[in-house]
Amino acid sequence: MTDSTRKQIVPDEPLDISDSRRDGAHRRNEDLIQVIKDYADKLDADQATRGDLKIVSRALRELRYAFKVFSEYRNRRKVTVFGSARTPPEAPAYQQAVNLGRAMAQHDWLVVTGAAFGIMEAGHVGAGREHSMGLNILLPFEQEANPVIAGDPKLVHMKYFFTRKLMFVKECDAVVCLPGGFGTMDEALELLTLLQTGKRDLVPLVLLDEPGGDYWKSLHEFILNQLLDRGLISAEDLNLYKVTDDCEVAVSELLNFFRVYHSMRYVRSQLVFRLLEPLSEALLREINRDFADILVEGDFQQTDALPAEKDEPDLADMPRLVFNFNRRNHGRLRQLIDCLNRGTS
Repeated sequence: MTDSTRKQIVPDEPLDISDSRRDGAHRRNEDLIQVIKDYADKLDADQATRGDLKIVSRALRELRYAFKVFSEYRNRRKVTVFGSARTPPEAPAYQQAVNLGRAMAQHDWLVVTGAAFGIMEAGHVGAGREHSMGLNILLPFEQEANPVIAGDPKLVHMKYFFTRKLMFVKECDAVVCLPGGFGTMDEALELLTLLQTGKRDLVPLVLLDEPGGDYWKSLHEFILNQLLDRGLISAEDLNLYKVTDDCEVAVSELLNFFRVYHSMRYVRSQLVFRLLEPLSEALLREINRDFADILVEGDFQQTDALPAEKDEPDLADMPRLVFNFNRRNHGRLRQLIDCLNRGTS
């Protein structure tokens, strides 16, 4: 590992923010900061081993630095692209990833990859350095970043897969998986699990084959024949992902997800959808008729921003769809988002 790479891993320079902003943020978050300190003391009281403390210390440092890097781009749409590091440039899947990255950059999205070679490099080649971000994993054979993102301030080097995977999922607005090995399968299925269980706010997940390919098509058939037919998943769970071998279809899936729907947030027992345009009275009636099965009580209400959302003033002017979601039928919740974006149920 070069000295320059080593310095990029977890630098300790302070955040470049004004004193007033820093003091305000500290006052709002001082309770959580105290919890972190308290649990550090509890680790000491528990006589945690040095090995355990190293894991906690390194994970906290990695996340702190990654949060800092990504914080500057929180208002930019980002797509995470997964796929094999072994895919050569002449492979159709590589060219598919190049086309995907180029198309998303043209819509001013950032393309986040593992920053290595193969599909990861291809996504960055298409997007270009300005629209690329990277989360590189440090492996025993000292994996270097691809030349598109190497040395860029939007590149983070990480030691642990679990912190890296957290950042991939936490910071994205969409995920596209191209063919890959164990790591790609792990990432795709983990995201599906998070979406199905509501541990991650809904985002579009596209399983993108090379033109005419059957890598993800075969997985979809396995899901139908082995999971759905055995009752291990519900039919509505199939709405949580889309399989295609057409790059234009993939891009359309990502962009259309945010045509009317903007974001979601829980306010106590209520789920709040922030929308880019108000719903017609007719559509609201249709939603109340066709999606009543996902409600615990009450009905769907179109409102202004709730008082509890005052900490997000940049979203204050957006209309809201507010309802008491049962927190179980996330496939149906995805159908509701599609309904909002189409303008019909």
